[in-house]
This record gives sequence, structure tokens and C-alpha cells, in this order.
Amino acid sequence: MLIRDFQLSDIDDVVEILKLNNQYGCPEVDGPEAMKRVKACNAAVFLVYEIDGRIVGVVRGNYDGSRAMIHQLSIHPSYQRRGIGIALVKEMVKRFQQKGAPTVSATITEESLPFWQKVGFRKTRAFLVGNW
Repeated sequence: MLIRDFQLSDIDDVVEILKLNNQYGCPEVDGPEAMKRVKACNAAVFLVYEIDGRIVGVVRGNYDGSRAMIHQLSIHPSYQRRGIGIALVKEMVKRFQQKGAPTVSATITEESLPFWQKVGFRKTRAFLVGNW
């Protein structure tokens, strides 16, 4: 078990996990080119969870100096409910705290709310998204 920074060589594995979890709806945001941009962004934290050399989980977010936000968490279906998501979130929070983030928020779905509450997050308000 290893949590480490995302590398460009992880792209295919991450795309597979996102597709298996129906989280690959917008390649402009979630696809290989987007992953390359995220990797190059100093504000981003992009982590993978590896077991025996295989990527089985991914989390990514950013900290802009004021707000830290987890934008995506995805675990391979064959490895869900084993604590991988919890471990990734805890590591992400730790990394954001090391950067000085006073709080961490997460973009979630209603279905994932129980998980986020389990790891210590609380629901506050909804955000609107524009698509131009």
C-alpha cells in the first residue's frame, strides 16, 4: 500500500477507474490532457493509492491560499469499502494543512454524503456550476 503523487504514467489507470465509477463524463475536465494540466499546477494536489504496483484509487483537489477543495475521489470498484477512500482523504487533508489551509471542502454527490460525513465533513450549502 502506497499513497503517492500522481505521475503522468498513471493516466491510463486513472481514466479506467473514473470510467468504471461513471466519473468520466467530461474529458475536458477529467481526461488525459486535463490530468497533465493538473499535474503541472502548483495549487493542485493529485494523489494515487497503489497496491502491489496497481493504481486502485485517486483523489485530487487544490488549495488557492485561502480555500482547499477536494474535487474528485474515485476508488476502483474491486477495492471499495477497504478504507482506501478514507486513507486518501486523510492524506489530502494532511497535505492541505501542511500548505496552511484552515479548512478543507469537498465536491460531493448526495449518494456520497454518508462517506464524507464518516470522514468528518459536514454538509453546508450547494454551489451552482456554469457551463459556457
